[in-house]
Amino acid sequence: MIQIEIPEKVNRIISTLAAAGYEAYAVGGCVRDALLGREPADWDITTSASPYQVKALFARTIDTGIQHGTVTVMLGKEGFEVTTYRLDGEYEDCRHPKEVVFTKSLLEDLKRRDFTINAMAYNEERGLVDEFDGVGDLKRGIIRCVGEARERFQEDALRMLRAVRFAAQLGFVLDEQTKQAICELRENLRKVSAERIQTELVKLLVSPHPERLLEAWETGMTAVVLPEFDACMACEQNNPHHSYSVGVHTIKSMGEVEADKVLRLTMLFHDFGKPQAKTTDANGIDHFRGHQKISEELAGGILRRLKFDNETIRQVKKLVSCHDDHPARTPAGVRRAVNRIGTDLFPMYLKVQRADIMAQNPATREDKLAKLYVVTELYEQILKEKDCVTLKQMVITGRDLMMEGIPAGPGLGEVLSKLLDLVIEDPKRNEKTWLLAKAKEIYKASRE
Repeated sequence: MIQIEIPEKVNRIISTLAAAGYEAYAVGGCVRDALLGREPADWDITTSASPYQVKALFARTIDTGIQHGTVTVMLGKEGFEVTTYRLDGEYEDCRHPKEVVFTKSLLEDLKRRDFTINAMAYNEERGLVDEFDGVGDLKRGIIRCVGEARERFQEDALRMLRAVRFAAQLGFVLDEQTKQAICELRENLRKVSAERIQTELVKLLVSPHPERLLEAWETGMTAVVLPEFDACMACEQNNPHHSYSVGVHTIKSMGEVEADKVLRLTMLFHDFGKPQAKTTDANGIDHFRGHQKISEELAGGILRRLKFDNETIRQVKKLVSCHDDHPARTPAGVRRAVNRIGTDLFPMYLKVQRADIMAQNPATREDKLAKLYVVTELYEQILKEKDCVTLKQMVITGRDLMMEGIPAGPGLGEVLSKLLDLVIEDPKRNEKTWLLAKAKEIYKASRE
């Protein structure tokens, strides 16, 4: 019999429910992850008890989604979702069931779940309940719907994107029936909220296999949720610096950075402007002048469309806009680049640059990496020396200048900006006496 090690608190909840005469099992993703030898992020419990019967058995509960049968049981500072066996009624919008009906049958509850690998339940008394061969699909490395794939996707269209996301996270392949159903029903994704699309897209991108976005393209899902990517897949790059289409270059570049949301989103969007910027010269060579600005604008629009938070939008747009910047390989040149790009984003910019290079023509890679290495070394030296690259790092402030008789207003800001330029050129100038004297000189000149 297959055995799974369940945390003590999860067992306590299951045992408490069982002692009161109810069935209870760990269910879904936690069982899948435990079978794969992974540490589950959460432990979900399903039970024959109603939400109010669950509440009666435990001292502290939260009505997480009581209308859908879910109560969170608090044991100490940890919360565990306990959900009553249920049947989903008719789906009218490919998103939500018209009604939820509770049942006393574990099998009926498992039948409504999305994929076989997520439709397993376990408790120590009965062991593993696997009515749809989820274990077999785990061994085969297959993502397969429970029952009829078309029915599962018509119930909730987001499951189509989830199928590719799970494949990317686990390194699995899509079952053919499942894949065919996605191709047929992909348009239903238009009925899914932007927030839910965002969640699945990010999970796919930060997975060990971001290249599986190609499967979302092959099945037609990106045409619905990310049509800008399809334009990149259709855009060839006949240019000595490139070996792949814009889309394939994009995919390869994502695999060259760590699994960080902002970095992966940046690599996804960094060349989205190329299809619009593309020109071909008399020799048949393609050029993409100005694609950085177009890519930045497209990235901002897509991120807003998918309801990303403002900070993520700020970071990704900035990195996309400067992904092709090549600062002068001098201390002052790199200091200016840090000031322009931002002290918070410059380390990420270096990673973006490297990923971009690694996804270009291998024949041009060595020279570009060598130049990037010089910039990186200069940047590390700037950090070590604590060189001033921002107004905050200057030893004087606007208040200091006002005390010297320079009035508040736009002119004051201009003086500070010119002082910062001088300090960036030579960090030794970040000295109060010198800066105050220079400030008076600059202000006087501006008045003449």
